[in-house]
Amino acid sequence: MPRRIAAAALCALALAAGSASADVLLVERVQAGSRVALPTQGMRMAEVEARFGAPSERLDPRGGQKRDWPTIHRWVYPAFTVYFERDRVVNAVLNKAAPNEIGPRPAIR
Repeated sequence: MPRRIAAAALCALALAAGSASADVLLVERVQAGSRVALPTQGMRMAEVEARFGAPSERLDPRGGQKRDWPTIHRWVYPAFTVYFERDRVVNAVLNKAAPNEIGPRPAIR
């Protein structure tokens, strides 16, 4: 019986240590992301390209079928993706660090 208790305690300690290290990695990723310079809301496409260079990929525009649905352009950079409404930045988000990372779904291409 004491062996079972010791084994259970050892397993619980190993699980706690594993989850703690995962939490630290997530915290480190969030902190690193806060130091990444991102385009700010309202910047024009030309300003983004002048400051950050040409994107690695320009995805096909979405929307614009009706007047109330503005055309959304997406530019992908190695560290982030920029979303434009017409020619102005509406949002910029960090890309996933790895395909198995839990977070926003990848952009539909």
